[in-house]
Amino acid sequence: MKIGGRHNYIMSLESVAMTDIIMNMFIFFFISFSLLYTFNPNRVQKLDIKLPKAANASNIEKQDQVNITLSKDGPIYLGEDMVTIRELKAVVSAKLKSNPELIVILRADKLVGFHKIVDILDVLTELGITNLNIAAVKD
Repeated sequence: MKIGGRHNYIMSLESVAMTDIIMNMFIFFFISFSLLYTFNPNRVQKLDIKLPKAANASNIEKQDQVNITLSKDGPIYLGEDMVTIRELKAVVSAKLKSNPELIVILRADKLVGFHKIVDILDVLTELGITNLNIAAVKD
């Protein structure tokens, strides 16, 4: 007489283990691809700055210019990198030494407090920046 109960029990355990492995792989790949999609550099939002309006705004785009951005939340950005005032001073000073005709564009959100703008202007004046532009949107 042949008893087959034990053989079926082992088969069911193997199928449960295989199902667990496949489900774990599915969860791993699902989370991995959703994170890659969510944090894709092409999907990351740029700085949302609402510039003040001006009737006589003009477009200035040069190759060797420094863009300083003040967001309404408080941080200072040099290009797309968040910096402190000391770091800003060091980087702009180094660029000014390599190019005395350096163009600096200050982009400040219209909700930024005037004292923050004065702090940046004070640093730029100390460095001797002569070509300073304040960004605005044409009215």
